[in-house]
Amino acid sequence: MLPVLKSTDTVGEVMDWMEEYRIGQLPVVNEQEYRGLISHDTLLDADEDLPLLALQPEFGNISVSEHQHLFEILSVTQKHDLQAVAVLDDEQKFSGTISVNELLNQFSKNLGTQEMGAVIEIAVENRSYSLAEISRLIESNDTKIISSYYTSGNSTEDMKDVLTLKLNRKDITHVVATLERYSYDIVGAYNFDAIEAPDRERYDMLMRYLDM
Repeated sequence: MLPVLKSTDTVGEVMDWMEEYRIGQLPVVNEQEYRGLISHDTLLDADEDLPLLALQPEFGNISVSEHQHLFEILSVTQKHDLQAVAVLDDEQKFSGTISVNELLNQFSKNLGTQEMGAVIEIAVENRSYSLAEISRLIESNDTKIISSYYTSGNSTEDMKDVLTLKLNRKDITHVVATLERYSYDIVGAYNFDAIEAPDRERYDMLMRYLDM
C-alpha cells in the first residue's frame, strides 16, 4: 500500500507521503525499473519544488525477489538498515514494496505470538542441542511447541546461546521440571499460570520462576 515514487514527483510531495505513511524511505520506479530508495534525510535540505530527478536514490542494487523467505528479507533489511525493501519479479521488474513494519507484523504472526501459551528460554551449547529430544520431553507433558528460534550469545560478554520456545499451554510447571530433570538450563519462563502446588518442591519451583 506504500506509494511508488516517480522521477517527476517533487520533494514536497514525497515529504507529505512519508509523513502520511509514517515511513522514512520510499522506492523510486521508472517504467517498472527500480531505481532505488529516497530517504527522508536526503530530502531535508532540498527545495520542496525540486523533482526527484535531481536527486540520487540510494540502495538501487538492494532488493528481494518474490520467492524469498521472510527470514531472508528480514536479513536484508537489517544488514542495510532499511525501512522498506523493493520486491522484483523474475524479470527484475518492480513488483512492490514491503515495509519493515509489515515484515515484523508477519514475523510476529509466524511465531505464534497471538496464540495463548507460555514462553521458555533454554541455554544451549553452540547449536549442539537436539530439538527432537527437547520436543519429545515437552510433548511427554501433553504440550506442543508452536514456534521456536535460536539466539547466538556473545562470547566476549559470556552470554549463552538461547533456544526460545513458544508453547501451546500456560501451565508449564511439569514441562520445566522435566527439562531440568534432564539437565537443561532454563534461563527464562514467561506468561504462565500460577499453580497451586500440593508439595514444597512444586511450590519452590513456582516461586523461583515468578521472581525472574
